[in-house]
Amino acid sequence: MTTSDTDGANTTTTPATENDTEIDADVQAELTRLRDSIDNIDAAVVHMLAERFKCTQRVGHLKAAHRLPPADPGREAQQINRLRGLATSAKLDPAFAEKLLNFIIAEVIRHHERIADDALNGTAGTTGTAPDTGE
Repeated sequence: MTTSDTDGANTTTTPATENDTEIDADVQAELTRLRDSIDNIDAAVVHMLAERFKCTQRVGHLKAAHRLPPADPGREAQQINRLRGLATSAKLDPAFAEKLLNFIIAEVIRHHERIADDALNGTAGTTGTAPDTGE
């Protein structure tokens, strides 16, 4: 909502939405086509992340079995550099790609810590095995 002061009186206006505006049929068709593509890409991203999570769960269990630390700063730095390069090649903002990977890495470390704690306490599998997000 926006507020404007006209002749000393405050008025509130609500920005127009697509529902409030008559949209040309060709424009609407193109919006629908593009949004369908976005929905398909989002589904693919979720499925790819799920596959990645499965791999990092296995990494977490392997680390726990061999008492390796949940975090590997060297590997993380390599991954960040690699992803920044991929982002640049794909014409995606490398800073955005790095933020996304840092978010994923933090979640992976959290999961690896939980797996390690479960292994040390003999409670493996009792806290659930929510998908891991990647290393």
